[in-house]
Amino acid sequence: MLSILIPTYNYNVFPLVLELKKQADNLGIQYEILVQDDLSKEFIAENSKINLLENCSFSLNAENLGRGKNINVLCAKSRYDYVLIMEADALAENESYLKNYTEILSKWNPDVIFGGVKYPETIPSKEKLLRWKYGINRETKSLQHRLKNQYDFVFTWNLLLKKEILLQFPFPEFIKQYGYEDFIFLENLRFNSVAVTHIENTLIHHNNEESIDFIKKSERAVKNLHHLVYFHKIDPKKIRLSKLYVILNKLYLTGIVKAIYLKTKKRILTNLTSENPDLYLLDFYKLGYYCNLKK
Repeated sequence: MLSILIPTYNYNVFPLVLELKKQADNLGIQYEILVQDDLSKEFIAENSKINLLENCSFSLNAENLGRGKNINVLCAKSRYDYVLIMEADALAENESYLKNYTEILSKWNPDVIFGGVKYPETIPSKEKLLRWKYGINRETKSLQHRLKNQYDFVFTWNLLLKKEILLQFPFPEFIKQYGYEDFIFLENLRFNSVAVTHIENTLIHHNNEESIDFIKKSERAVKNLHHLVYFHKIDPKKIRLSKLYVILNKLYLTGIVKAIYLKTKKRILTNLTSENPDLYLLDFYKLGYYCNLKK
């Protein structure tokens, strides 16, 4: 019935697998949980214990595939008609998480279902505040909002879909670096009129990323966007950041933005790693970083 796919990298996913296995066993459904590590150096011993669990497996890639290809390989390995893509650092909000999905599958015949994302209510330490604040304000969206914006604010985890859909429209494997494989995958669904059904069945994203690491990750994503736009893999007008650059470039303002970015970069970073990070400064930082790449 259900194949649960968990791509992972340097994360202990064993507690998540235990919880999912418990829920699936209680439901009495046919299932498998496939975890595939993309050549990590940490938590190998912890995750290897997954192989001792019935209907569960853990494997380690011989080379780094990138998240998109890692998911595609997991899908090819899977046995059942529906696949559920999970995130290693997310946990179900309640014990009826899998039950909610299986009840929908028994009533409908949906192509793709997205359950939504939440972040912990507990405020983290100052060193980890930026990622938490970004998740709370930019990634957590109500069901009503998601229903009005079918393809926006969809993540390619907590995503349940027919295996045949993922085989027909796989993740882009040319993206090796972090950033925008989700966008290209979802744009492909939109272009081919594959509907995304939205429900309230959230996962809590327990992301413990430190602010400075999140900033570096954001830089890698911006650099990847620049690369994808340059090689015509993404229409710049489809992404807010590159679309804004196009507008500024037509107005001959990119040089001014770049100059302000270079002059204020240190002060912006000080704010972003503080106990009161400003997300609009993060937006400007990414815009300035993009303009600087365009030199």
